[in-house]
Amino acid sequence: MDAVALRSERLRSHRLSAPAATVAEAARHMLATQGQEFWGGRLALAARTRGNPTLAQVDAAFDRGEIVRSWTMRGTIHVIPSEDLGWVLALTGERQHRGAASVHRREGLDADQLSLAERLARIALAGGGRLTRRELFEVFERGGLSTANQRGYHLLVGLSLRGLLCQGPVVPRAEGPTREQYIVLVEDWIAQHTVPADPLAEFFTRYIVSHGPAGTRDFAWWSGLPLGTARRAAEAADGSGRLTRMAEDTWVAADRPRRHPSAPDVVALPPFEEYFLSYADRTAGCAPEHLRAVLDGGAMRPILLARGEVVATWTHSHALARLHLAPTVQWLVEGGATEAESLAALERYRAFMGR
Repeated sequence: MDAVALRSERLRSHRLSAPAATVAEAARHMLATQGQEFWGGRLALAARTRGNPTLAQVDAAFDRGEIVRSWTMRGTIHVIPSEDLGWVLALTGERQHRGAASVHRREGLDADQLSLAERLARIALAGGGRLTRRELFEVFERGGLSTANQRGYHLLVGLSLRGLLCQGPVVPRAEGPTREQYIVLVEDWIAQHTVPADPLAEFFTRYIVSHGPAGTRDFAWWSGLPLGTARRAAEAADGSGRLTRMAEDTWVAADRPRRHPSAPDVVALPPFEEYFLSYADRTAGCAPEHLRAVLDGGAMRPILLARGEVVATWTHSHALARLHLAPTVQWLVEGGATEAESLAALERYRAFMGR
């Protein structure tokens, strides 16, 4: 498959050319959408939903309990349908916890302190309670647990990996875009939990459905699971009828979403965008010479995607005093999109932010 055909298929799989009817449906299709930048995870779902939903409309899906955020894989926070959080963490949580062992030693966190943090969080959030991160850290401090340096953050992550806590409804903000979520008890906030018959096969299938064409090395990178485990997942999923094998180690969904005429050819996408980041080899959607302009170290810039190709990066301040300013574009591919296309893409982003 040449690069143009591969991009076309991946645009469909990502629902960038075949947007979903609702935000919840887009999230369910993607399974886990990177959300280190809270606004960015919400923009990623809006870009995959028909009708150009606003930030407030995406937030409503959090407030209804349809989607939550948690550290679902690779020690990275994702937006995930509430019903899928439990079984995904059952596959990835312990491995993530082991991966944080050196950080816990450096911060002086041990099993007893995590157990104390769990007891304190349960008491503070019992009966449907909700706390901001700052308020939860104050609970820890009053209970004798220091949250200095990164200790508070790692306590929160540790309890989230145990499946105790998640980030649910959005904290209201009088001015400007909302920036944080309330922390809640999973057992109180999430009413329904899906349990697939074969969770590992389901994990691989859902990745391919939302990211294909792709293979086991891509899935291993995305999920954070060992390559051997990824291969077992592929073997388990291969005969389900939900996937089509295109090559020795390449699959795509057997039933792919239909392209929609409302989907634009050029779209402004957030930092840590799944279309770019979620593959072992990212050159299908971005020329090799531009990779470092998009991903430099641990930071990924927002991108302009034109017909499946990264043609520019862009920036925009979310400071209240600067929200009115236009985003700044740094072109990578000369002539990759027309001025009208790029302006329309950035105007859709500004409308999403409510500007």
